[in-house]
Amino acid sequence: QGTFASKVEVEGDAAHVTREVDGGLETVALPLPAIVTTDLRLNEPRYASLPNIMKAKSKPLAQKTPADYGVDLTPRITILKVEEPAKRAAGIKVDDVDALVDKIKSLGVIA
Repeated sequence: QGTFASKVEVEGDAAHVTREVDGGLETVALPLPAIVTTDLRLNEPRYASLPNIMKAKSKPLAQKTPADYGVDLTPRITILKVEEPAKRAAGIKVDDVDALVDKIKSLGVIA
């Protein structure tokens, strides 16, 4: 995967992704298919004009289902049960460092 890409070039079966890191620019080569996330500097956004927005409102929208794209939505995970984690046990207070070390030794944390 390539993250925070500011430039992407595809050559054959590899993608060269340039990204900004603390020390400057880093270019990595990724075999395709790859996942690439982008930075704001990759593209300049195009803003729609008001006449184009009004034209788009009048165009019909095609209603598609996942089956139209060959996507199967049958659940593949079965939840057996959900339970809360056990309540955290109360801690204890010790009087001094020696008592703390003795308590840790008795619990077997240190030898």
